[in-house]
Amino acid sequence: MQLDDKIREMAENLGADFFGVADLAPARGFISRQGGREVAEYPRAISVGVALLDPIVNQLPRRGEKAAAMEYKHHAYDTVNGLLDIIALRLSGSLQRQGYRAFPIPASKRAVVDDRVAATFSHKLAAHLAGLGWIGKSCLLITPEAGPRVRWVTVLTDAPLHPTGSPLAERCKECRACVEICPMAAFTGEPFREDEPREARYDARKCEQYLKDLEQRTGYGVCGMCLYVCPHGRKANAVKNA
Repeated sequence: MQLDDKIREMAENLGADFFGVADLAPARGFISRQGGREVAEYPRAISVGVALLDPIVNQLPRRGEKAAAMEYKHHAYDTVNGLLDIIALRLSGSLQRQGYRAFPIPASKRAVVDDRVAATFSHKLAAHLAGLGWIGKSCLLITPEAGPRVRWVTVLTDAPLHPTGSPLAERCKECRACVEICPMAAFTGEPFREDEPREARYDARKCEQYLKDLEQRTGYGVCGMCLYVCPHGRKANAVKNA
């Protein structure tokens, strides 16, 4: 069995719903600026996604109720991120045993560095370059199959894996559902452009502060309305339930 097929099969057997391989060369400069030289030295990325459960996501309009908020946080955040981290670790171990370097990026880690809310590496970037979706006006990765209702993890590697695709063209068109529903007006409504900074589309500090304020007031910080309202995710949900 070819290495590509072996790694894909392993990921799917471990619970992955989405799998892709990205050539990181086109984004080398951005990766270096965000995560540093150690991260940027890897030529490829494995992108793995797990789809969120629609009944859990569909409770988000009731996120002000503790039961609905805690169910979302448990099933659509803590549990899924834990599963993704396990998949990434297992894939990395397998690649290392075959003589390759592999660096798993945690599914949910982000930090505030120089007033910038970001992780060491962008999972959305890897999935986008692997051809699994496009970056929406919400700055979420939008897949044709499940909209933004997917969480991601990344394994950086030097294994000779073949890219699975190229970035998909943006399909949001005139839609502004995520922009209009945001309680903090954190989105500008501008479409994704590779040559523009994230700040042209999204103020991450507003989002971060909103969640912190919710956490202090209620004991749990859950929003996700941009994820819930996206027509691409709701359409996929409707088709599955038809």
